Amino acid sequence: MTNLTRLACLPMVGAIATVASPALAHMDPAEHGSVLAGFSHPLFGLDHILAMIVVGLWAAQIGGRAIWSVPLGFVAAMLAGFLLSLAGVPLPAVEPMILASSVVLGLLVALALRPAAHWAILTVAGFALFHGHAHGTELGAAEALPYGAGFLLATIVLHGFGTLIGALLQRQDLPLRILGGGTALAGLILAVG
Repeated sequence: MTNLTRLACLPMVGAIATVASPALAHMDPAEHGSVLAGFSHPLFGLDHILAMIVVGLWAAQIGGRAIWSVPLGFVAAMLAGFLLSLAGVPLPAVEPMILASSVVLGLLVALALRPAAHWAILTVAGFALFHGHAHGTELGAAEALPYGAGFLLATIVLHGFGTLIGALLQRQDLPLRILGGGTALAGLILAVG
């Protein structure tokens, strides 16, 4: 196995490792603070990790301005979903849409679809609304502003990780497509599991 192939496997290994997370999946804001509780929220959910990493993979695969605009579109729409949740505006099928994001975005990478950046932004933004809404409904005792800053930062880190892997694999289409397919498969397993 080459070093590049090993590097390409890191997102999936990291995602699989989170399956063995403790029963208390999110940090207590009273004990750890609201920022850390928010930062940990996406990191303890395999569904969130898969979707956020694959956004970076897809952005790198598309290339050009999509490298920064697609992840930024996700983050902006996720913030909007969070604010909708705080305002008490319900969204239907939040968890199924989060799971669908991993499957659909993984398939887009596996199929190497490279739409114009604005179409990719609209695609990820649609899913990001549901991710943000889920973060908002699980706010608990945390303070909204620091909690939101925490999960936005974690999302940016996960997008960055995916973008870095995608950029490293950009000239090697097959490993990138395999990662996309693996993400879609993992999303399907989570959906039926």
